[in-house]
Amino acid sequence: MAPVKATAPIAVCLLSAVLLAQAPTERTDRPTAIVAELDGIIHPIAAEYVDEVIGQADVSGANVVVLVLRTPGGLLDSTQAIVSRMITSRAPVVVFVGPAGARAASAGFIITVAADVAVMAPGTHIGAAHPVSGSGQPTDETTAQKATEDAAAYVRSLAEARGRNVMLAAEAVTKSRAFTDTEALGASPPLIDFVARDVDDLLRQLDGRTVRRFDGRTTMLRTAGAEVRRMDMTRRQRFLSAIAHPQIAYLLLTLGMLGLTVEVWNPGAILPGVAGGLCLLLAFFALQILPVSTSGLLLMVFGLALLIIEVKVPSFGVLGVGGTVSLIIGSVMINRSVPDIGANLTLLIPMALAVAAIVLFLGRLALGAQRQPPSTGVDALIGQHGRTRSPIGPEMPGHIDVRGEIWRAVSAAAVAAGEPVRVTAINGLTLTVEPEGAGTREREDEWKR
Repeated sequence: MAPVKATAPIAVCLLSAVLLAQAPTERTDRPTAIVAELDGIIHPIAAEYVDEVIGQADVSGANVVVLVLRTPGGLLDSTQAIVSRMITSRAPVVVFVGPAGARAASAGFIITVAADVAVMAPGTHIGAAHPVSGSGQPTDETTAQKATEDAAAYVRSLAEARGRNVMLAAEAVTKSRAFTDTEALGASPPLIDFVARDVDDLLRQLDGRTVRRFDGRTTMLRTAGAEVRRMDMTRRQRFLSAIAHPQIAYLLLTLGMLGLTVEVWNPGAILPGVAGGLCLLLAFFALQILPVSTSGLLLMVFGLALLIIEVKVPSFGVLGVGGTVSLIIGSVMINRSVPDIGANLTLLIPMALAVAAIVLFLGRLALGAQRQPPSTGVDALIGQHGRTRSPIGPEMPGHIDVRGEIWRAVSAAAVAAGEPVRVTAINGLTLTVEPEGAGTREREDEWKR
């Protein structure tokens, strides 16, 4: 009987485990919505962020991805990368232009048209998607026409696949048309699916809606009472996205050049050189993300070189004016590197003028300091005034008091003891002096002759 008593508790535990495993578990069918905000320029960092958001939705089995969009535009390559990732997403992607007062211009319009569901908040607008050269270089009419037609065809294909107004989508590219939320929804067929106040209102209106995917499949959205998971940019992405703005990159570039210039004029200052080098490295990283106008960058370097030369070469201000103008033109060209993000002249012109003024001012100070006589060491005695302690002559060395020190001295002219003298040369530990005022008298005699 003892073995039976010992195994009974074990058998009961095993039986309980089997019954629990076979019992139906309570499952929650609560839908999940991943919400991400894209606020700023469309560039490679933004494309990387959208790719991570959709990838997370694919892995977690989310029912829908909501992309809250606010953008003035950006790069076409990054826009196409975002659109391609949206098309391949397992979960339907909803683009919500909001909140009220926001806009999705240029590249943002293309992303909105490409969405499975396009939604706008009241008081928002989309459109104005005409392509602009991002290199800062002028383009001929044929090249500009090719770019426009290519972008228009791309938008038409997206609008047709999504069942949206193809004609208006094309006019947003070819004629730079923009549309309010009312105009976009009231078009026939519409450019968007509906208008929502916020994300919660959007999810309520999405529930039960049948969505046609890009490949023709249809799916019904279940978003009632959905669990909202917000996914923000990482710190790295936020930092890189901030410095990738054209004007921030310009500020870093100018501050970097200014810091290195100050270090050149004042060797050993250390701080300007370190800060300038750091700013330049960050600027070069930003310029790797953004399309760079080589002409604009060269004009800025050329302008800085002219300002430095102006300090050493008398040009009656020609080099200084040319350097300042070159710096301003280069600044404007660099800040046109991202389409639809105009250069802020109220920032560029004062910044360029300030850089020019600082370079010229510090350059003249440095050059003036280099031309000053030495203030330390033996060479600093030249030009100093003293007084003889004993008679001095050509063949009769004596001693003088100068700067509180007693020095051995000789003179080409006889000087009595107690007379003021001036040091004219140094030969080892012997000073050559002349009577005070001798140089002035010699110049007056030469003038009379």
